[in-house]
Amino acid sequence: QVQLVESGGGLVQAGDSLRLSCAASGRTFSSYVMGWFRQASGKDREFVAGIMWDGRRTWYRDSVRGRFTISRDNVKNTVDLQMNSLNYEDTAVYYCARGPPGSGRYYYNAQEYDYWGQGTQVTVSS
Repeated sequence: QVQLVESGGGLVQAGDSLRLSCAASGRTFSSYVMGWFRQASGKDREFVAGIMWDGRRTWYRDSVRGRFTISRDNVKNTVDLQMNSLNYEDTAVYYCARGPPGSGRYYYNAQEYDYWGQGTQVTVSS
């Protein structure tokens, strides 16, 4: 059984930075794509960032590219999301998720991710 636990959320002001972390259980963590998604109140869940199993390739939604950075540590079984220059539109519950194994194409669709954390709230005051 895979468990994902997010941490690092909080209340910040516009322009501030925040770093989210996701701790994963399971010996095969390093074999899988990992991703971050978010869901704002009253909106659908949306893709934020993804990272290949070896950390060599990353991809982002357009609105966060250049401000957010996803990274992973396959020894510690963690995947982080560094968020800079936060704005009000970044306010949401952020979820860590496990994607497919291997190093194929980029994955943006939530249906392609099979395990999810409980989420961590990020609130940006304007």
